[in-house]
Amino acid sequence: MTINEKIAKEFKIEQKYADNIISLLDDGNTIPFIARYRKEQTGSLDDQILRELSERLNYLRNLEETREKYIETISEQGALTDEIEKALNTAETLTELEDIYRPFRPKRRTRATVAKEKGLQGLADAVYAQENGIDPQKIAEDYLNENVETTEDALAGARDIIAELISDDANVRKRIRYVCKQNGFLVSAASKEEDSVYSNYYEYKEPLSKIPGHRILAINRGEREEFLKVKIDFQQEKAINIIVNEHIKGNNLCSQEVLKAGEDAYTRLIFPSIEREIRNELTETASNSAIGVFSENLRHLLMQPPVKGKVTLGLDPGYQHGCKTAVIDQIGRVLDTGIVYPVEQFKRIDEAKRIISGFIKKYDVEIIAIGNGTASHETEVFTARLLKEINNGKTAYMVVSEAGASVYSASKLAAAEFPDYDVNLRSAVSIARRIQDPLAELVKIDPKAIGVGQYQHDLPQNHLTEALNGVVESCVNSVGADLNTASAPLLEHVAGINASVAKNIVAFREENGMFTSRAQLKKVPKLGPKAFQQCAGFLRVSESKNPLDHTAVHPESYDATEKLLKLFDMKANSVKDLENKVNERGIYSVAEEIGVGVPTLKDIIGELSHPGRDPRDELPKPLLRTDILGIESLKPGMELTGTVRNVIDFGAFVDIGVHQDGLVHISKITDKFIKHPSEVLKIGDIVKVWVESVDIAKKRISLTMRGIKE
Repeated sequence: MTINEKIAKEFKIEQKYADNIISLLDDGNTIPFIARYRKEQTGSLDDQILRELSERLNYLRNLEETREKYIETISEQGALTDEIEKALNTAETLTELEDIYRPFRPKRRTRATVAKEKGLQGLADAVYAQENGIDPQKIAEDYLNENVETTEDALAGARDIIAELISDDANVRKRIRYVCKQNGFLVSAASKEEDSVYSNYYEYKEPLSKIPGHRILAINRGEREEFLKVKIDFQQEKAINIIVNEHIKGNNLCSQEVLKAGEDAYTRLIFPSIEREIRNELTETASNSAIGVFSENLRHLLMQPPVKGKVTLGLDPGYQHGCKTAVIDQIGRVLDTGIVYPVEQFKRIDEAKRIISGFIKKYDVEIIAIGNGTASHETEVFTARLLKEINNGKTAYMVVSEAGASVYSASKLAAAEFPDYDVNLRSAVSIARRIQDPLAELVKIDPKAIGVGQYQHDLPQNHLTEALNGVVESCVNSVGADLNTASAPLLEHVAGINASVAKNIVAFREENGMFTSRAQLKKVPKLGPKAFQQCAGFLRVSESKNPLDHTAVHPESYDATEKLLKLFDMKANSVKDLENKVNERGIYSVAEEIGVGVPTLKDIIGELSHPGRDPRDELPKPLLRTDILGIESLKPGMELTGTVRNVIDFGAFVDIGVHQDGLVHISKITDKFIKHPSEVLKIGDIVKVWVESVDIAKKRISLTMRGIKE
């Protein structure tokens, strides 16, 4: 079966679509472009599936390269048999290939190689043959020399050779690995007499087949920080039985020697290797799962609906250096800044009230964004009280995550964007902008610094970075970007545009004024025909005289779109009931008349009917507040409305208007069984919860979404 055929089978798609997708990828097309503008060739697969397919394609190609390399190497050694070649050709994973290639891999000096150097290979062969009536002690006498003084020394060397032979048996390793994974346990114990966050794992044991990923990562971290000793517990008898079935040929004196060699092979060579492999596999699976959760959380965070057209006041709380403030207008331009001290210990509350209320009145502020860092609670209390005093009926606040704000504020990008502001004031601007347009602001920050995952520092960084960058790219291209207002960090996530070209676009805009058409992109230095093809459809030019430049219709479909409009005597800026008219005429017939496929025609109709549509506008709006609860006021059974802030393996954290987010354990999310909270919840969801318990001392709030039974 070819790689293309495997891809088609694994992803359950028609062979022609698999062939098309692989060809498109090989031709250098980006995933967003393929997903959006090549639907006829892909069967309308979405970008997430296309990314998975691309990763799988790379794995299979690497597997094939490794297979060919191993066949060539073994052939050069003169050891390639039909059986070995067949085994290599049918291996479906890199692990299987490694097992088969193990006997032929150049080895460092081992006990077996030392024994062979002493001339004991013949003895090992005779013992391993396990013929009845052969006494190993007697035949060992023929192998005594100046390097082998006793028959026991000779037999020990022979057993070393046999042990390595058994250890190199790919089938034995495969079977033991499988049985161990099905029946083994991960065991952890304390490595020091000291209380720690890992105390739950000081005497811990869980089946390998059932242990969840978040516990694997926690145990790994505890081991790395030297609080835990970790091992795999597996019944040796099960492994020895496998070795007996494969290598013991009878019940005689030689068989007993082979059995001893098998036991040594298992304890010294096979199990330590398999233990490492299984633990690495568990870690890889757990990491992939954590990266998946991180990616999903990031996607929902970036796709939070923007609060458009409202003047916003950003508050970056702090103690000694005060609370940094920044007022931004409806499109994110800074109107005013300042520093206030809303914390009572500084005795400047009245001054803070005067300044903040002055901002609200002067600039008609409708939303206050409060960062959730140090002094956030005190700042929120101050804001809630002030809004009650002002009582203007339209100003509300929202606590937003300030994760990554300090990273952005100290960056070269922020310095270039706000050269006249210090680091702290830049933070306040970023916090305010996160409400107005979360996507446009958060793309300026390394996704790993946004703080919506677990164990991110324990995960393979290259894989994590690649996955998160893929999410950012997907979100940016899903929403699109305004060519005349988008920042360079936003533009560099548009399909086909790299950081250098993004800077060139901004520079071109600054030198020549606003873009008045998509076609002008072709004049941007280093933005060639291929890049234009990939990016054009995702960039909007609202200042263009051509209405199609305002939409996600790709320039390559402009002629077809004009034919469509002419067919129904319409103009792009005055479309009415187009979908119904196309359906009446027959969508397949219309598609053929204008020369496009049905999926492209549907997309064109959607864009003409809703030009400039933002997919985020269809999502629930953020929950704004005017008052605050204290943790002390929470009582079991209290019903509240909150916003999901983070989704993790064992539950979800919900902002209920108290400084501390409450935890809804996975068992409390729904009455139905779910494997992961993300099956039901995503970041930004507005949910109804009930308080189950409150631990004021530990500042822990337990919530349920299943209601409180009387």
